Amino acid sequence: MLIAAAVAIVLVALAFLIFRLFFSLEKNSRVIVRKEKRSPFVMESMTDTDVVLYCSVLFENLGGQYGTLVDCVVRPQLPFEQYDGIDVRGKAEVEGKPRGDDYFEATLVDAHKSLPILVKVRLTARKGMDIRTALSRMVDLPIDFIYTELSRNPWQLKKFRIVLTAEEIASLTGVTLIDD
Repeated sequence: MLIAAAVAIVLVALAFLIFRLFFSLEKNSRVIVRKEKRSPFVMESMTDTDVVLYCSVLFENLGGQYGTLVDCVVRPQLPFEQYDGIDVRGKAEVEGKPRGDDYFEATLVDAHKSLPILVKVRLTARKGMDIRTALSRMVDLPIDFIYTELSRNPWQLKKFRIVLTAEEIASLTGVTLIDD
């Protein structure tokens, strides 16, 4: 009976080691953001009251398994205390797969492949101003991109920042900045 228990313990330990070896040899995903390969911002549309700008950011999977991007959120950082003439909203979407809502559909990133994600911001004039007048006093716009990556490992919440400068916005929209 003692020998059977010892054999069972050895078999369980051996099975555990084989399991660990198998999963250490199976590569996990490793999704990184290539901020240095970000495209410049471009204007998607402009009306009298708002403008939509976007850029493309490359997510690259350096690992050997699929990675999944979920819960991608674009969060512009423009509090009214800094500048209250513009209301800013952001969203993320997979390039080539536009959505009418602000929902980001979970997306696979193949092993050793890249996936471009669009970072979109809508700037809307406030206080009865037209968009050109509101943008003439615009300040730099920090944009946080927050996302969750899933793979064999537990989920990881990650974040990076892009800064859209007032000069870039003025150049894209044909506005002259006013220094108050």
